[in-house]
Amino acid sequence: MQVYPNRFSLQHDSPLKPFYMVFGDEPQQKLECLEIIRKTAQKQGFDERQSLVVDNQFSWDTLVEASQTMSLFSNKQIIELELPTGKPGAEGSKILSSIAQQPNTDVLIVIHGGKVGKDVQNTKWFKAIDMHAIYIPCYPLEGNALHQWVGQQMQQAGMQHDPQIAQLLVDYCEGNLLAAKQEIQKLILLYPQGNPTIKEVEQAVVDQSRFTVFHLIDVILSGDSQKAVKMLYRLESEGVEPNIVLWALTREWQTLEALLFEQQHTNNINWNRHRIWKNRQGLYQSALRRLSPQNLQQIQVKLSEFDRAIKQSQVLRPYVELCHLCLLFIPFALENIALDYALLEQ
Repeated sequence: MQVYPNRFSLQHDSPLKPFYMVFGDEPQQKLECLEIIRKTAQKQGFDERQSLVVDNQFSWDTLVEASQTMSLFSNKQIIELELPTGKPGAEGSKILSSIAQQPNTDVLIVIHGGKVGKDVQNTKWFKAIDMHAIYIPCYPLEGNALHQWVGQQMQQAGMQHDPQIAQLLVDYCEGNLLAAKQEIQKLILLYPQGNPTIKEVEQAVVDQSRFTVFHLIDVILSGDSQKAVKMLYRLESEGVEPNIVLWALTREWQTLEALLFEQQHTNNINWNRHRIWKNRQGLYQSALRRLSPQNLQQIQVKLSEFDRAIKQSQVLRPYVELCHLCLLFIPFALENIALDYALLEQ
């Protein structure tokens, strides 16, 4: 059974499932879910906890022995099995499927790791475990979900909910929920009454937002120019190579070009053919409503110019020019503003 982190909770006397699966690339939500499971299990007599990590040296016999051997000091135990890739391999799949057939009420197995896709969720071992488990996918929060999470954290910490302060925390900590929680805890220490002003919060918090080029692409497709510029600034400050951003922009131009061509010639888009799943189709539809064939042709020219310049020489301010390129996807009318490829002497 799948349950999202914001809906996952356990009472001290809640009957525990024999298995829990916590997967995703959002560390704060994963940590919170694991803590809920640990605390509830401890209340119910699961006093011993073993942590196993599936790496190149891992032996699956270790899991079998751990799940069958009772401790001298505890009748119940938790086994936390970390699958960094989400893929246990052939041997691990067989053992996990076998363990799923005979769940032990005295052994609670928590399997956790990075984000897993449909390919993993459709495997025999995953389905076998899922029949007796709760699966909690932990994905980065955005939009309203992120605002709600920040508001909940403020209230739980004893802060008065102020929409302006919540928005500020979202802006400063987007993509980094751990930092957001730390900032809220810091504000409570500084202002125990829980009612700091917006100016006091601005002085206290530190910009700790984290983004990837994939976040940048989503924002560009949605048409949010202000957020795109902010993300570029963060990517530059974190030392992301300009070539990586250029690769992502080029790939999206190719996708948009193919989608627009299909739309114009068939009046329809086969999303599966382009491997664009339903949760992202709205972003591309938004971009296609804004961008004309002329816009895409202009983007192609600028991408080619920048690609040649960055390969042949060292561009002085690559992120300034990447910003220019990103804004063409919005699109901004920048045709009369040339990209000035100021080059450093070799």
